[in-house]
Amino acid sequence: MLLAAVWLLLDPEAGGGDPQAAVQTSLPGLEPATAEPSLPGLATLAPDPGTVVQAAGPFDDRFRFERLRFGDGQVSGAVAVTSDVSELLELEVLAGFYDRDGSLVGTGRYVHHLDEATTDPGHEGAPAETHPFTVAVPDELADRAVAAAVGVPVLVNE
Repeated sequence: MLLAAVWLLLDPEAGGGDPQAAVQTSLPGLEPATAEPSLPGLATLAPDPGTVVQAAGPFDDRFRFERLRFGDGQVSGAVAVTSDVSELLELEVLAGFYDRDGSLVGTGRYVHHLDEATTDPGHEGAPAETHPFTVAVPDELADRAVAAAVGVPVLVNE
């Protein structure tokens, strides 16, 4: 038995061929992402000054926004994930900022990546799936942004 194992290790042909060839894949027509995820509906919204509205996104059936607020140079709130009880791996909140005429003047992002160093391996039951977020108005928009819209272009659970 030992002799057979050594023979397999020393003879690359005996193991079934080149292992590099086995992991090569081709996905015709699949183009890699070239930009940050967006929400096309941001351009068509026109929230009233001082308000925050929700922009439609691909994951709207998997979460709800809570405590949305616009003021003090930022939009804030929380995303309550309703679709699953597993850990949230990735979350991105995209905020659009609008001027007094309701025109989109810029955007900002909040990004959450699961940090496994902060998870409690002994925790039992469903993990907390409400994630607070804050997106600051970019400095160059501070004098023009009077309203906001938020949406979720990225949401990944286990």
